[in-house]
Amino acid sequence: MNPLRGVLLKLGSVFLFTVMAAILKATAVSVPAGEQVFFRSLFAIPVILAWLALRGEMATGLRTRDPMSHAYRGIVGSIAMGTGFAGLGLLPFPEATALGYAMPLLTVIFAAMFLGETVRAFRLGMVGLGLAGVLIVLSPRLSAAADGVSLAETLGAVLTLIGAAFGALAQIFISRMVRTESTTAVVFWFSVTATVLSLVTLPFGWVLPDARTAALLVGCGVLGGAAQIMLTASYRFADASLVAPFDYASMLMALAIGWFVFDEGASPRMLAGAVVIIAAGVAIILRERSLGISRARRAGTPR
Repeated sequence: MNPLRGVLLKLGSVFLFTVMAAILKATAVSVPAGEQVFFRSLFAIPVILAWLALRGEMATGLRTRDPMSHAYRGIVGSIAMGTGFAGLGLLPFPEATALGYAMPLLTVIFAAMFLGETVRAFRLGMVGLGLAGVLIVLSPRLSAAADGVSLAETLGAVLTLIGAAFGALAQIFISRMVRTESTTAVVFWFSVTATVLSLVTLPFGWVLPDARTAALLVGCGVLGGAAQIMLTASYRFADASLVAPFDYASMLMALAIGWFVFDEGASPRMLAGAVVIIAAGVAIILRERSLGISRARRAGTPR
């Protein structure tokens, strides 16, 4: 264990994922979401393969015992990616980032519904608080007739939340799959599946990007693959409960990118909602960490 290395790897992955999202937003003007999914998935594959080759795990890292589980996870994850990318192109960057934080909250609900996990009062209360924060962020979009709110932005908010919901469902699939499948197999076969599924959208407006846009899209895939590897590695060096809260550093990064790159400000209401969502998420993580430490102590106590 090397907690500092784990935290640095997690922050690195968050930074790369945020830059990747900024590229997707920048190219959304001319490239449809389905085509973005194709580039994001296809060009992540060489990065993952190179990583496996360097670790000498090419043979074992791609082995699967349950191919159909990868297919189902790929379908759900591809929908999450496509709707999330579409929403990103329609919303201000910081707002899309804040709404994306609904995914871990919805994962808690889905885990109780589909996995039979026990959700106690504290965690349920924090999920409720987090969803209230989502409503605060979303409230200006609830009425398309509100001053300064366009139908496109309202659609963007809806698509982002749909993406968060399908992303949470994908997490449920993953939580089942990791019992028999390696993490690298899950990541690799998802990239393959998403690449193939994205081709379904080919008749719906794909374009031939210019050289600059194509380079950005290829870079998007490479960054996504590298970020996924760093994310996976971070959990090898530090406890999940330690590195998980650093996901929310993406809010600060999104605010900076939104301001300096896209000339987008953040309203006080959006910031207030983001703070509520982040506070609820961090509270759940810290609570789970505390319970885990207590369980470990009880397990180590001689009887």
